[in-house]
Amino acid sequence: MSTAQPATQAGTGAPAGGGKVKLRHQRMNSQDRTTVVLMAAIPTVLVLGLVWFPAISSVILSFTDWNGIGPLSDINFIGFKNYVDIFTIYPPFWPALQHNLMWLISLFLIFTPLGMLLAVLVDREIRASRFYQTSFYLPVVLAGALIGFIWQLLFSRDQGLINAVLGTTIDWYGNPEVNIYAAMIANGWRHTGYIMLLYLAGLKGVDPAIHEAASIDGASQMQTFFRVTFPVMRPTNIIVMVITFIDALRAFDLVWIINQGRNGLELIATLVTANVIGEASRIGFGSALAALMLLLSSIFIIIQLRIMVKGDD
Repeated sequence: MSTAQPATQAGTGAPAGGGKVKLRHQRMNSQDRTTVVLMAAIPTVLVLGLVWFPAISSVILSFTDWNGIGPLSDINFIGFKNYVDIFTIYPPFWPALQHNLMWLISLFLIFTPLGMLLAVLVDREIRASRFYQTSFYLPVVLAGALIGFIWQLLFSRDQGLINAVLGTTIDWYGNPEVNIYAAMIANGWRHTGYIMLLYLAGLKGVDPAIHEAASIDGASQMQTFFRVTFPVMRPTNIIVMVITFIDALRAFDLVWIINQGRNGLELIATLVTANVIGEASRIGFGSALAALMLLLSSIFIIIQLRIMVKGDD
């Protein structure tokens, strides 16, 4: 005995006569709702507690002269005095700003292009490419203290490899005229591997058909990269630009290990640490320096977001 089936339009599976099929929205049970709430609440609490609360607290404390020792009731608001003092009567600030700028220029003009070059070479699947990829990326996973120790062996005045090769007795870390350049080289060693990995991921995402089309049109490998591949990797280029700027601004660990950011190695981050946890603790003044770092970082983050939004449009 056959069962009558509802009539449908041929080839569509829809009910005959153009009727609409009503879809039932399945409601989440209590367990699913709890899971969704926890997945949204836990990251939100972590971001608020570990990022926004310290950032806002630093901005508020930057308008005080609190030394971090007395009770919160002793906090005295002094307005913009800390900021005025930074630009007028705090001598280490301008050398530190200059050193951060030098750090940024070295990353942009030397080590970022070097990382991009290594990514292009490794992407060609040359022999032992995985070994080279691991070797170049290895400094990224090393702690700053270990990197400082490794380069101390190379830069040592009496037993260092560099002086032994050059036949000199330069105190690379102790001489204030050259130690900033030595520190930038050590930091660039780590930065190069990180940039290589980012560009390598970007190159893997480029459609091979684009390269084939450029080759058919008679473009050389260099022309293909700079006129076709490099523009296609626009999102990667933006990420690299922002990461490079932020790395240059927050440079701290390597310099602090060498000599705590003194004697020619002053950076803004080391000045913040020296004022917050130094012998003469000045939480308010150090917070003002940290607020300036936050402002500079925010400017480039906003620029990145505007560029990405315009690109999506």
